[in-house]
Amino acid sequence: MARVVVAVMPKPEILDPQGKAVLGALPRLGFAGVSEVRQGKRFEIEIEGDVTDAVLAEVNKMAETLLSNPVIEDYAVTVEASA
Repeated sequence: MARVVVAVMPKPEILDPQGKAVLGALPRLGFAGVSEVRQGKRFEIEIEGDVTDAVLAEVNKMAETLLSNPVIEDYAVTVEASA
């Protein structure tokens, strides 16, 4: 069994109000030196069996059709670890 991670982030040209809010709060909490924050989402998908090219293609299709909005978000698929 393996874990495949889909990380979804807003495209660089898309405004990220949540990231801006976090960026504004960090100095008030005593954290300095942060110049940008972008907030995204992470999906962890447990896969039965081996992660093959066909399985990765399926996960990419999941990410493109359900887990992200390709108009405003980019995604990356990685294999994290074997269980």
